[in-house]
Amino acid sequence: MEEVAYAKINLALHVRERRPDGYHRIETIFAFAEDGDRLSVSKSDEVRLDVRGPFAAALEGENLVLRAAEALRARFDARHGAALSLDKRLPVASGIGGGSADAAAALRLLDRWWGLGASEAELLSIAASLGADVPACLRSRTAMGRERGDELEPVKGEYLSGTPLLLVNPKVPVSTAAVFAGWDGVDRGPLRDAEPIEAALSGRNDLEDPAMRVAPVIATVLAALAEAADPVIARMSGSGATCFALYGSGAECDRAARRIAAEHSNWWLLASRLR
Repeated sequence: MEEVAYAKINLALHVRERRPDGYHRIETIFAFAEDGDRLSVSKSDEVRLDVRGPFAAALEGENLVLRAAEALRARFDARHGAALSLDKRLPVASGIGGGSADAAAALRLLDRWWGLGASEAELLSIAASLGADVPACLRSRTAMGRERGDELEPVKGEYLSGTPLLLVNPKVPVSTAAVFAGWDGVDRGPLRDAEPIEAALSGRNDLEDPAMRVAPVIATVLAALAEAADPVIARMSGSGATCFALYGSGAECDRAARRIAAEHSNWWLLASRLR
C-alpha cells in the first residue's frame, strides 16, 4: 500500500503578527502539486522506517513519519506494526512541506493499513499536534490557512487543478526559524477575499525578504523563473528556498524547465501540476 506526500506551495503568505506563544499569525493560500515523496507500508510486528531516495541523507534525527505513526497508535490504542519505507524525493528544509507532507501521508496510509476508520476530525487533531502545516498537508487541497496555518478554510480552487507547476530549489537548506526571526514585524495587511489566484496575484510572501538575507540565491531563482518563460505567477514558497511558477500551458512549463536546467544544472527542479 502506498501514499503520496504531496508537495505544498504557498500561493501567498502574509505574516500579520507574532503571537504570545511564539508562533506567528499568518494568512496563506495552500496549494498542492500532484507529485511528492512516496510512502509505502508492508507487514511488520513493530513500527519501523526505512528512508531512501535522492534526499534521504539530508534527514537527521527524529522523523515526523514515526511521530505520526506513534501518535495514531496512541489515539486509537492500537498494537499494530508497520514497515514503512519513505522515498525522499523532495529537498529538506525547502518551504514545500516535505516533513509535514510525509507525516500527513503516514496518517492517511496507516489509517487505511490498520483499518482504523478514523474520521477527518480525528486525523486533523493528530495532525495539528505534529506541526502547523500538517493539517493542510493531510487534506492536500487548496485552502486558506490562518493563525499558525492550521485553521483551514476551504476555497473554490477546483479550477486550478491541472495548472502546470514548476518547482525550483537551489539545494540550499533554509531554517524556518531563522527566516521568521528576520521578519521586520510590519503588518502589511490581509489577503484579499477573492478567488485563490486573484488573491495570490494581489498578495505577496512576507518571508521572501528575510529568506533572501539568509540565502541570497533565492533572488537568482526567482529571476530565472521570470526570465525562462511567461509565468502566471512566480514566488517563493513558505520560508524558502524553493520557488515556484504557474504557467498557462504545459509547453511553457516544459520550456522554462529545460532552460533553467541548462543554465543551472546543480539546482533541483520538479515539473508537475496542481491537484
